[in-house]
Amino acid sequence: MAEQIEEVPAELIQTRVYELHPNKTMRKVLDEACDYRRYCWNQGLALWNEMYKARKAIKSSLASDPKKLTEEQKVLLKEKPSTSERRVRNMLVADKKDWQYTQSARILQLAISDLGKAWNNFFDKAQPGWGKPKFRSKREARQGFKSDRSKIKDGILYLERARRSSVPKDQWCGFKLSEKPLSYKFGVVSYFKEKGRYYVAIPYKIKAEDVKLPDKTGKATAVDVNVGHFDYTGGRVNVLPKRLDRIYKKIKHYQRQLVKKQVKNGEAACESENYLKTKAKLQACYRKASNIQNDLMQKFTTELVNNYDKIVIENLSVKGMLMSHVASKGVHRSMFGKFKQFLTYKCDLYGKELILANKQYPSTQRYAACGNVKKGDDKITLYGNKKHGTKHNEYVCYNQKCPNYNKVVDRDKNAMLSLLALTEHPELNHAL
Repeated sequence: MAEQIEEVPAELIQTRVYELHPNKTMRKVLDEACDYRRYCWNQGLALWNEMYKARKAIKSSLASDPKKLTEEQKVLLKEKPSTSERRVRNMLVADKKDWQYTQSARILQLAISDLGKAWNNFFDKAQPGWGKPKFRSKREARQGFKSDRSKIKDGILYLERARRSSVPKDQWCGFKLSEKPLSYKFGVVSYFKEKGRYYVAIPYKIKAEDVKLPDKTGKATAVDVNVGHFDYTGGRVNVLPKRLDRIYKKIKHYQRQLVKKQVKNGEAACESENYLKTKAKLQACYRKASNIQNDLMQKFTTELVNNYDKIVIENLSVKGMLMSHVASKGVHRSMFGKFKQFLTYKCDLYGKELILANKQYPSTQRYAACGNVKKGDDKITLYGNKKHGTKHNEYVCYNQKCPNYNKVVDRDKNAMLSLLALTEHPELNHAL
């Protein structure tokens, strides 16, 4: 039997996000492009829904067997064709208004392309988490559009200009990036606006031989995620430091100020100068908190892939945990979802093995030293154990054959060691 050789991709996609610093003219260009993208998406979605309903109504009144259809019924079906990305795009292009020619044609094309992908994901049974495509609102915190004709020249990013653009050629200029861009080719560029600032995400196509892989260490680790801190074999990482806690207190203060102004002055409060100043301070705090969290998570995940070849984490249902009123805010601030996302793509990029523990694997209830699993009244909950009077962060093994019988150990450290056992005993990765 011939030995199967795993194919290594010739190119790897690495996306970098830069902050843009546009002038007043180009800021208006970006705002209009964001509005046009939202308009195209909503028009396409409305047309898609209309065509789907019309086709469904006709098919329900006809025979299920296509061979039994009459000529008149076949004509009716042709007049109401099934929905597709190509049909929706062609109908929108044919129905273009004069003002739409002031914007790049690629914005409409890419918006409908993304809409088609959204519908495909919605109907894909392998991706049950995808919801039905929704209409976009101008009130959403993040607005953006895509471009596949942007260019970088001498470190400056240039957006394509429509022929009938209202901005003259001599006033159309490029964007200075917050960092020096890479020299690789790139794909479809995403521009977006968030909290009054402009950003761009550039997906570089990096050659596989240019990626510097970290040395193989032969070591393994496991990460037990908790609200406020992550435990691994190298120690403990605090994901909610004091500086972040201070920012969240400021956020709470500014939110209360805005609510008081709204209650006292009604809708008129949103137009006052003091309200806008407080809102700007609130947005600045959100931006600081996001930057601190991303910096912490990027550094921690990079440390893991540099120092370990095998990494075990829990496959948590983050959406379900966010629905709980007990620790939803802590789960959100501790970035459980982002941690898994960052670590997954870095392990793929650097050739490290990421092991996901089964959702039913009782890492918290299993004792790493003897393998005993707590069940029934002996289980540890968020409030500890009422039967034995232990705290939520304590683990006590009541197996008399265990060398640490009746000794108190740290619950989080024990959970981390239970996860680490999966590197040598993968047969344990199931409900015990």
